[in-house]
Amino acid sequence: MNKIAIPEPWLSFWKEIDEAVKEPVELHCLGGFAITLLYGLERSTADVDVISVTPRRSVGELLEIAGEGSPLHRKHGVYLDVVGIATVPENYEERLTEIFSGEFQNIRLLALDPYDIALAKIERNIQRDRDDVKHLARVTPFDIGILKERYEKELRAYLGNPEREDLTLRLWIEAIEEERKGET
Repeated sequence: MNKIAIPEPWLSFWKEIDEAVKEPVELHCLGGFAITLLYGLERSTADVDVISVTPRRSVGELLEIAGEGSPLHRKHGVYLDVVGIATVPENYEERLTEIFSGEFQNIRLLALDPYDIALAKIERNIQRDRDDVKHLARVTPFDIGILKERYEKELRAYLGNPEREDLTLRLWIEAIEEERKGET
């Protein structure tokens, strides 16, 4: 992957976090932050959704430094949001992509791949999520077979209401296919 230029306010935000943490920290990012930086989504986001922090003991420190309402949030207008509940595909860690490789001393940012980002949105399924999924399908472009397979093998068993999410996935696929027909 090509090196990504870090736009403001993110560059200053991450530099200050990097200087403030006491030990190396790895963050697994999903949501609007990852989609805008890696896949060119043109919508603003004020938070970085993080599904995992290693070492786990760093979560409190990170939230104090850069969480919602923190001094960095007030200074830069953006913040870290460690997502408490999100269902992600079982083997997502194997497919992480590093963001800003080598830019920071103590923090390492990794993003879920586009299929895993999409599938992490399936339970919430608000309009913004549907728009994000269609954008990912357009720019990556999605292989519908991979999306279905990953849903069936790595996610469905962990969902609270899999029948509802089966329907959501079918509707997403129909919307993606409809959009693709309109492009030809």
